[in-house]
Amino acid sequence: MAYRWIRPLFFALDAERAHHLSIALLRMMPTRPALQSDPMLTQTVAGIAFPNPVGLAAGYDKEGLVAHKMHGLGFGFAELGTLTPLPQPGNPLPRLFRLEEDRAVINRMGFNNGGLAAAAERIAKRRRNGGGVIGINIGANKDAADRIADYATGIACMAPLADYLTVNISSPNTPGLRALQDRAALDQLLGAVMAARGADRTPIFLKVAPDLEPADVEDIAAACLDHRIDALIVSNTTISRPPLRSAHAGETGGLSGAPLHDLSLERLRDFRRLLGARLPLIGVGGISSAEQAYARIRAGASLIQLYSALVYEGPYLAKRINAGLKALLQRDGLRTIGQAVGIDA
Repeated sequence: MAYRWIRPLFFALDAERAHHLSIALLRMMPTRPALQSDPMLTQTVAGIAFPNPVGLAAGYDKEGLVAHKMHGLGFGFAELGTLTPLPQPGNPLPRLFRLEEDRAVINRMGFNNGGLAAAAERIAKRRRNGGGVIGINIGANKDAADRIADYATGIACMAPLADYLTVNISSPNTPGLRALQDRAALDQLLGAVMAARGADRTPIFLKVAPDLEPADVEDIAAACLDHRIDALIVSNTTISRPPLRSAHAGETGGLSGAPLHDLSLERLRDFRRLLGARLPLIGVGGISSAEQAYARIRAGASLIQLYSALVYEGPYLAKRINAGLKALLQRDGLRTIGQAVGIDA
């Protein structure tokens, strides 16, 4: 059934109820065989073979319930979480808002999740049955006395279960979390998490905010190189507010979707100028079409991720983007997606 016919049913529910319904429906969907690599679209990043460059961003599957099924929707990889050491309920309801007129979402979820122990058991069971490339996004508890220790705990616990781990210091919904992007704190954090991954040597990615000054971008780029981070994800939601039309425009939280597109692309270009090809970049924020994904790749992203666009475009958006990417590569006379990475930088 075309998504345009069933979307009104989801939109009749408040955003968080609709989210839980979509998870429940995916849990009932059969798990399909592993996605086959497409010679034009496959990418090897941080030693991981991605069958295509379109990934599901963290935040949709917070508990590891359906990430292993996302390749059935056309995703080349899925990132679950954010997971914290201890369970926490997150922020009070309501905390998730659709901005339909702006094709956007505002959330102030607050890392709601059941904690590492519950997720680890669930993920281990799912991973025995395959499930494609899975990343696990790690955070700190809101009330943690030592947030860096929380990250180290999460990395050590999840390293054996993940294809890659993401250190999320860019959510605006945990007070003070973004302060870990400051150079001194970031050096301490990255030193701790790189040590915590142990003998597994699971690749570690860092996810940053789009709301950065030039000096912040320089510090983060230098810290990533100094600590040999495996990839940089640019970017999380924004606390800025471009002109918006929706009645929910004044809600507190992180803004994602179409209004984030230009800011996230600008940050990606900033990091590419500083880093060149020395560190793989993953582009996230406001991507809802093959043309936008291709522009992010040409600007320097080896991979892209999306989430909010699924609300408006439907569950098979990844398949459509991948088909469009192949057509764009053929138009430009390129044989593989890797040839397009950074071509405009």
